[in-house]
Amino acid sequence: MPTNIRKINPIDLEPDVAVGIMLPMTDSDGSLFKLSYTTQDQAISNLKNLLLTSMGERPMQPMFGTNIQKSLFEQLTTSLLNRIEQTIKRAIEYWLPYIILEDLEVEGFYGTVNGMAEQGVYVRLLIRVTAEGANIPITVLYTPSTIQIIEE
Repeated sequence: MPTNIRKINPIDLEPDVAVGIMLPMTDSDGSLFKLSYTTQDQAISNLKNLLLTSMGERPMQPMFGTNIQKSLFEQLTTSLLNRIEQTIKRAIEYWLPYIILEDLEVEGFYGTVNGMAEQGVYVRLLIRVTAEGANIPITVLYTPSTIQIIEE
């Protein structure tokens, strides 16, 4: 009779061993790098890195990232929002297959950013890193002048 075995990443068993570097790279205490100590924290940081990188921006990996920034100057239509959603799904499936995408919403944004009227795109993701893990919300605002991770 098959049993369901719970998978634990062996890196997480040592709480003093860093797994990687988180985004943003500077820590609030002024240190150069903020380190992640769990695979879940590192997976979230990797997803933010993927969403904030334009395709072609990363040397030696020109297909890493998304083309969301390039689409910001197109007419904001349902077709464009669907295309952005598919781009994000494909990028996560290819580059971060260990992330479980529970929900993805892409919608238009019309508002003020840094005192200026902007038009852009909101991307809201609900992800899990393990099958038993909690859902983690991530929101990104893309406008022609800025890309921001909205902390919830």
